[in-house]
Amino acid sequence: MTSTARSTVRTLIRFAVAMAIFGLLVGISYQESAKKLPYGALPAGPHLEAVIHLSLVHGHAFTLGMLLPLALAGALVLGPKAGGREVPAWAQRVLTRGTLPFAAAALVLQLIKGYHFLLMARAGERDFAVIDHAFLGGSHILRYALYGVIHTGLGLTLGIFLVMLWRSLGKTNAGGTGEGISS
Repeated sequence: MTSTARSTVRTLIRFAVAMAIFGLLVGISYQESAKKLPYGALPAGPHLEAVIHLSLVHGHAFTLGMLLPLALAGALVLGPKAGGREVPAWAQRVLTRGTLPFAAAALVLQLIKGYHFLLMARAGERDFAVIDHAFLGGSHILRYALYGVIHTGLGLTLGIFLVMLWRSLGKTNAGGTGEGISS
């Protein structure tokens, strides 16, 4: 394994550890924050709608922030052992400098949205269309720009890395040795 691959794997593992801690803290924060909106304040359906955005951050932090990076680190280690080539260094940089920051930004955006919904419901707003409209100061341009840049950036950078990972595996001959990158 080259120094670039070792560095990428370390970065992925560190990111996963940080996101696991973040996920745990968000889970505790969600539990404590949701307690401040008692079940009697809203019927069951609207109560769930008020807290669901925040509760989803916990699961996304573990899935997007921890499990995916650990799986990608594992693929970087196991790919060459399975007869493939190492993923090009530039594609590894796309992963660590593109995908990971966009994933973190997506989680932060989801956390902000979760607290926005919960805090407005706790403040007495019962019309969820009004709550949704008021997100990010009611600026739909800002909302669509943030969502568009973050999600497009995440999808493109992850997609680029995955294509290069796929290509690095190439085809294997009957003996199981890699033949390099296939076209």
